[in-house]
Amino acid sequence: MNARFEPDTRATSDVARFREIRAAMPALAQGLSAEDLSAQSMPDCSPGKWHLAHTSWFFEALILASDPDYAPVDPRFQQLFNSYYEALGERVPRARRGLITRPSLDEVLAYRREIDRRMAAWLASGPSSGQQLYLFELGLHHDQQHQELFLMDLLNLMACSPLDPAAYAVEPRQAPREAPRGGAVAFDGGLISIGHDGAGFAFDNEGPSHRVWLEPFALAADLVTNGDWLGFIADGGYARPELWLSDGWATVKAEAWTAPLYWRRDGDDWSIMSLTGRAPVDPTAPVRHISVYEADAYARWAGKRLPSEAEWEHAATTAPDAFSNLSGEVWQWTSSAYAPYPGFQPTPGTAAEYNGKFMANQMVLRGGAFATPPGHARVTYRNFFYPQQRWAFMGLRLAEDAPHERTASTQDAHEDAQTAAFRRDLVQGLSRDQKAVPPKWFYDAEGSRLFEQITALPEYYPTRQETALLRDRAAALTADFGPDAVLVEFGSGASEKTRLLLDAAPDLGAYVPLDISESALLDAATRIRADYPGLRVQPVLGDFEHLSPLPDDLPHGRRIGFFPGSTIGNLEPNEAVRFLASARRMLGEGALFILGVDLVKDPATLVAAYDDSQGVTAAFNLNLLARANAELAADFDLDAFAHRAVWNPDQSRMEMHLQAARQTAAHVGEARFNFMAGETIHTESSRKFTRDSVAALAKESGWSMAGFEVSPEPRVALALLRG
Repeated sequence: MNARFEPDTRATSDVARFREIRAAMPALAQGLSAEDLSAQSMPDCSPGKWHLAHTSWFFEALILASDPDYAPVDPRFQQLFNSYYEALGERVPRARRGLITRPSLDEVLAYRREIDRRMAAWLASGPSSGQQLYLFELGLHHDQQHQELFLMDLLNLMACSPLDPAAYAVEPRQAPREAPRGGAVAFDGGLISIGHDGAGFAFDNEGPSHRVWLEPFALAADLVTNGDWLGFIADGGYARPELWLSDGWATVKAEAWTAPLYWRRDGDDWSIMSLTGRAPVDPTAPVRHISVYEADAYARWAGKRLPSEAEWEHAATTAPDAFSNLSGEVWQWTSSAYAPYPGFQPTPGTAAEYNGKFMANQMVLRGGAFATPPGHARVTYRNFFYPQQRWAFMGLRLAEDAPHERTASTQDAHEDAQTAAFRRDLVQGLSRDQKAVPPKWFYDAEGSRLFEQITALPEYYPTRQETALLRDRAAALTADFGPDAVLVEFGSGASEKTRLLLDAAPDLGAYVPLDISESALLDAATRIRADYPGLRVQPVLGDFEHLSPLPDDLPHGRRIGFFPGSTIGNLEPNEAVRFLASARRMLGEGALFILGVDLVKDPATLVAAYDDSQGVTAAFNLNLLARANAELAADFDLDAFAHRAVWNPDQSRMEMHLQAARQTAAHVGEARFNFMAGETIHTESSRKFTRDSVAALAKESGWSMAGFEVSPEPRVALALLRG
């Protein structure tokens, strides 16, 4: 189902988003000299000028050049700024990028501006293929990767100078460091899922989602600090071979390591080089610039270990608020080798070379650093470096084995049938391309209470108009009930409208309210019994979409179905036919059916009815997620979603959605669902009818329309059907 939406002023256009991301690296280069941006400090690093050019070349080579008539800005740049794409021809070896003195910095910036102009025009043309749009997203994230690489490489260059120059007056970080929490967080073992599940952008190496078995473990709430590392150094950590892997110890000896990269002993004190120059080591800051060899040795010294990437992702997914600095400070080493996930498929085309061919001899880091651009990191993100490398913003968080303990989030194996059905519908609905949840799950006790509030709102005409119509036509509608009739109300709720029929049919044999909410059903039945003491009231807990036969001991009069509130409009057309046909079988030959429908009218009236000024409908919609959190141990962030109501003229229906205001994720049991900003959960459709469309619906489901009563404006109708 493809929902239509009104223009969303919160959404940023692709052109604006492109320009915002592309502006970041030139801003980082602002104030640096041409010499700062042209020098190369070591083979693993690249000059800033090369980063500025290469990220522009990426858009040109992988997107713009796919047009057979495309003329390159400068054909020579194909070789100069290709990184490692064998399919795109010759390139300058990485270690020699610092020798590319021409084009000049000014020419590179002009090239960048021209590519930006051409990309804006390409975006304005409305690219629509999935591959084009993915490559565009890939290009944006590629640019963000190089923004962080730009800073890593610049710091390495500044550290080569005996002047200890500051590249910036203030460290270009995205957010302040979070305060430590203390302790460790324990997790049960079991079969869990990790990896990107296909919702929103991810690099190809992040998927597919797959299952992994974990033994019970605990993960430190905080990162290892410089103060912790000073204790490791003081205890001879860099001189004790028993703490090190064999290759790690060989590297320590060959490279003469005695501390993390950029640390220097000044008498009895230590200093560290950063992007703001050299300063004393801050013992409270997370340690940076350590290799996986060092991280592993420190963990062994501390009596702990490195987490696997599955442990890290499971912890970050299920209990993110229990940790400090999961992302935004340093990338965190894991014990996991960088290898393909089961079922891994590289991106088709030239971009297949982006990640897959590097899946050997490297180790995975998780999280994100202070220099990682906003919106770039994800809980599934797999960063990777060789084990001896340490010029990146790398740190660690310790793990340890833990005894098995049942957590509060463990699903109860004995949950009742209704809860299991709610879980099943929610998981299935959120797994669709257009996420959706059946509206029947609105009605727990709180949802029923909120809906009763909605019915009293000035904008919400359906209940008011239908109630008035029932009051005026009750005698006519009940004229053919006959003695000992059985009134069966589907989705009975509070049973308030039903009283109008009960008052008009004093010889009714029984009232059978059927509802999915047990609390609402029992409360309504109690009140009906008190007010109609001579009436047999036999509530049935159930779902009107899956009807069971009526109890055998009911009176033998005519069966009458009652389905008010235009609830029939919440069902898809095929579901409505199926329900009415099932109800006809349940009620038997000669049955009657009173069907409430809302009629097509002007969109302004419709939208106001589903998006009231007091926000009650919004609370009703959001309560669906609150119910999932309460009953299914889900973890929806209610503040991340907003209510939207729109008129879909092609489907002749109002739609309610819960729209993600920002990128977020939620879990229902072991299932994880990602939401991009602007993505919605379609929670309700309320189809609007005409007399002809109701007659056609009745005929298709085995009924005939015997009457059609219409209210004054805003118009609703009651259709009387015969079986």
